[in-house]
Amino acid sequence: MKFKPLKDRVFVSYSEEGEKTAGGIYIPDSAKEKPQKGKVEAIGSEVKELKVGNIVLFDKYSGSKVNMDGTDYLIVKEEDILGIVE
Repeated sequence: MKFKPLKDRVFVSYSEEGEKTAGGIYIPDSAKEKPQKGKVEAIGSEVKELKVGNIVLFDKYSGSKVNMDGTDYLIVKEEDILGIVE
């Protein structure tokens, strides 16, 4: 399935996988207060600073979460992207 965001929206794939502590406790990313990381899958026509394939950071509570074909995605405005990971 293809998705084309409108205007200044960005379509990002991400994962909410957590990490395991030394003691074997699983800590999901949703319990952390750090920014989330994802990959830009598609951009709207008004997006100026991002391109498909960029790895970006965004706030934990940014955008709208959707699940398409069993994969989690996020639709966010370009202004809600914190930065590009290089």
